[in-house]
Amino acid sequence: MSKGKLAKFADMETFGNVFQAPFSVVSQIPFAMKGHWGEQYFKNANPIILELGCGKGEYTVGLAKLFPDLNFIGVDIKGARMWTGAKMALEENLQNVAFLRTNIEVIDRFFAEDEVQEIWLTFSDPQMKNVRKRLTSTFFLNRYRNFLVDGGIVHLKTDSNFLFTYTAHVVDGNHLPLLFRTEDLYHTEGIDGETSKILGIRTYYESMWIERGLNIKYQKFRLPRQGDLMEPDVEIPVDDYRSYRRDKRSGLETAK
Repeated sequence: MSKGKLAKFADMETFGNVFQAPFSVVSQIPFAMKGHWGEQYFKNANPIILELGCGKGEYTVGLAKLFPDLNFIGVDIKGARMWTGAKMALEENLQNVAFLRTNIEVIDRFFAEDEVQEIWLTFSDPQMKNVRKRLTSTFFLNRYRNFLVDGGIVHLKTDSNFLFTYTAHVVDGNHLPLLFRTEDLYHTEGIDGETSKILGIRTYYESMWIERGLNIKYQKFRLPRQGDLMEPDVEIPVDDYRSYRRDKRSGLETAK
């Protein structure tokens, strides 16, 4: 591990807005703040919104600035990336931001029923070869149901036509209430005021894909708590431009 990463990990241990919980810990000891994020950390009863796979955390921070009356928690396994957003939030004294470093596969161990109002998925790895790892798969949606309010909103913002199309099939095939969908977010007319506000926030990956001339796709839908969810049985063309390989090393144990 590089000295830069080691320094960032050391910083993260001192950051008051960062919580780190390896799978090996939460599998044996319940997360003490589960069900109490509002009273114990945020010190208010404002709605809590998660960004899962937050990367550098710039989207979490951007949302927190736009919506000061909402609480935001960025979740990711890669601490060296998360350091950027966590440090930014501390330097700007943002009281409505926290970061959780853990495996998203066990996300429901950190939040109690009805504790979260919305979920953001921003430029998630499309996981074209592994259905269970897609953050809009039924595997994950069923986990979100354990803590998301009934009918809570899930946002997906992505460059990936594969993930966008797959998610559309999940939403439509399971008759989940669709609130908005576009294949070209920055060139779509009639966008509501709240959606237009988020257009100014661009993550590292989003800027990279826009520079390559790719359309940014977005959809949001409600996730009712009741009803069995079925995986779509469809063939979806894979993205042919993803030549980079994301580093899979994390430093924390992965859920079995």
